[in-house]
Amino acid sequence: MLRGSEWLLIANFAYLSVLALALPVRAPVAVVTLVLNSAIVASYALLAYADSFRRGLLLGAIRDWYPFPLLLLTYREMGWFAQPQFQHHLETAWVAWDRRLLDGGLRALIEALGPVVPAGLEISYALVFALGPLSMAVLFLYRRRDRADRFLFLFLLAVLLSYWQFPFWPSEPPRTVFPGLDMPNYTSPFRRFNWWYLGSQGIHTSVFPSAHVSGAFGAAFGMLRALPERPWAGRFLLVLAVLIATATVYGRYHYFVDAAAGLAVSLAALGISDIRSRAAASTAGREKTIR
Repeated sequence: MLRGSEWLLIANFAYLSVLALALPVRAPVAVVTLVLNSAIVASYALLAYADSFRRGLLLGAIRDWYPFPLLLLTYREMGWFAQPQFQHHLETAWVAWDRRLLDGGLRALIEALGPVVPAGLEISYALVFALGPLSMAVLFLYRRRDRADRFLFLFLLAVLLSYWQFPFWPSEPPRTVFPGLDMPNYTSPFRRFNWWYLGSQGIHTSVFPSAHVSGAFGAAFGMLRALPERPWAGRFLLVLAVLIATATVYGRYHYFVDAAAGLAVSLAALGISDIRSRAAASTAGREKTIR
């Protein structure tokens, strides 16, 4: 039986396949997308079938950790759908709001202690792709693997709701559209690492909403819901999510509107996840009453 998070990923790869057919992409891209996504859906069906008749730690752990590389694959596929951009109307409007925020005191506040806080923000930003695996490791540490699907559903939904919108908001980050403008006054090895990583691995589809922000808050909300008896984990991730959201704007990785939209997306994912949990609890209660 497939878990809720697995159905969510299957829906994701079906959606990506539809995009590959609907968007004006090169024929090889569409073919590769369809074949690859079909293989992923088949692998999930096979994995669930194998785990259903032979419950074991190995197959269960694979199901718990498999979604994380699939998120990275989703990110790469979104990059395959990037369309040429010749004008930057959205970015021009968004950067005006950023300048009011940064020049109005945010940059000065962050840099009040010199390079310390800017370096901390860059470190936080660099950790964003580790938040999902880190959260799963905490669930394993506290022997709460039975709650993995609850965490994964909320976390994955927060990230995917951002990814799914990329084709409809074609945009690029301020560091590339406005090079050299509105930049931090401090540079650290961590900042150079982030710039190198994004320069080599980033996609050029969209920056709105910020999946960094929605995923960071999604991980925090997911841990608060999946491991309420250990509130330190969710609270730690919540603080980290705030730092990541701040870093996206200060470091010119995103516009403020991207970060705000990312937070809104994660809140929507939280609401949907809570509705799902209440519906499941209600169904279980009715079945128990009938028995």
